[in-house]
Amino acid sequence: MYICLMAAIKPSVPKGTRDFSPAEMAKRNFIFDTIKGVFRKYGYQQIETPSMENLSTLMGKYGDEGDKLIFKILNSGDYLSKVDPQKLASHNVQIITPDISEKALRYDLTVPFARYVVMHQNDITFPFKRFQVQPVWRADRPQKGRYREFFQCDADVVGSDSLLNEAEFILIYDEALSSLGLKDFSIKINNRKILSGIAEVIGKIDNIIDLTVAIDKLDKIGLDGVINELLEKGFTISDIEKLKPVILLDGSNSTKLQSLRNALAGSAIGLKGCDEIEEVLNYINNFKLQNATIELDITLARGLNYYTGAIFEVKTNEVQMGSIGGGGRYDDLTGMFGLKGLTGVGISFGADRIYDVMEELNIFPADTNQSTQILICCFDKDGELYALPLLQQLRDNDINTELYPAGAKIKKQMEYANNKNIPYTILIGSDEMQSGLLTLKNMESGVQQKLTGKEIAATLTTNL
Repeated sequence: MYICLMAAIKPSVPKGTRDFSPAEMAKRNFIFDTIKGVFRKYGYQQIETPSMENLSTLMGKYGDEGDKLIFKILNSGDYLSKVDPQKLASHNVQIITPDISEKALRYDLTVPFARYVVMHQNDITFPFKRFQVQPVWRADRPQKGRYREFFQCDADVVGSDSLLNEAEFILIYDEALSSLGLKDFSIKINNRKILSGIAEVIGKIDNIIDLTVAIDKLDKIGLDGVINELLEKGFTISDIEKLKPVILLDGSNSTKLQSLRNALAGSAIGLKGCDEIEEVLNYINNFKLQNATIELDITLARGLNYYTGAIFEVKTNEVQMGSIGGGGRYDDLTGMFGLKGLTGVGISFGADRIYDVMEELNIFPADTNQSTQILICCFDKDGELYALPLLQQLRDNDINTELYPAGAKIKKQMEYANNKNIPYTILIGSDEMQSGLLTLKNMESGVQQKLTGKEIAATLTTNL
């Protein structure tokens, strides 16, 4: 008789993914609830879409670099048997993938939203303002602030070409991030029409993607790195000399705009981009921002093919972190799914990066980790039965209440309350049951009061 003993497998999670504890979830929900509240204030309604989409829905929407980061899902069953042997023999992943993978995890929430709009267009009232708070997946190299699975908080409006929408997204960023406790952050804005104008002026309109991908990396690889990448893509020294003054613009937003108008005088599309930026900034001048600064940044390109107008990116100035938000206008995205002429614009909050920023700054509210508000502690079964009506009464008053099961020592019950940051406890012993006066203890101050059940409910309703 042989017994096969398998070695225990050490549990782990895939790189770039994480478990979240109750304390972490409380903080994450604080972020989600705050952002959702601002979205609703501005008239946005929530929807959800599936975690997986047809691969054909996603491919070709994010540029070559983005397409490489899409997580493909293998077809069910014996998928290899259905592949042409010659394709298998080629060992070429790009040739084989369409035959073995028909679905993929969503890369973002914008393209699935465009697909949603096309499929449900007869049920939608336009302009349609929606928000989504769901996870997305990218096959990126994990590092600080960059994960393979992360949540996005998106808001988009389709069916309106008004630049007031862009201005309101700046206000949404300002209000939401300020409400989360951030004090110093920049909302960078650019326009893809300006980038197209720059390409047109230097005679490289067919190389617009190479241009935008390169200059979008200015913060990461510096000017020399951008120049080298452009040279590798076929740009000349003469082209680069024309680009430098535009890429390195400084001064106020109005100064930058005037310099751009001079540089783009021969490009109608470039000047239109300048007009659009100016109109958005004029809208913003009618509002008072809380903590955001608005910066016109010509190097901002976002690297996504579907943007056609304004582009946004948000960065905190309080800690070292990549962008914590971004978005833009995409006039032709739904056209890829058969619905022509429907313009849209949207933004996204990077909830995971915002979480990391708030952790580093230690700005989560002290009561964020608090779920249970009061713990009822009893010495024995009689006390447990006595506590049940009070438990019901407190919960009926919308007070989050737990009853610790009888049998444990009071010291252990107090430790439980401390470990969960429960602010109040009620002690029920024989004296309390006989007198009807229960001991209410404030766990932070240590102050104890003798009160009836009704008095406790009234006191906690006032104090919590």
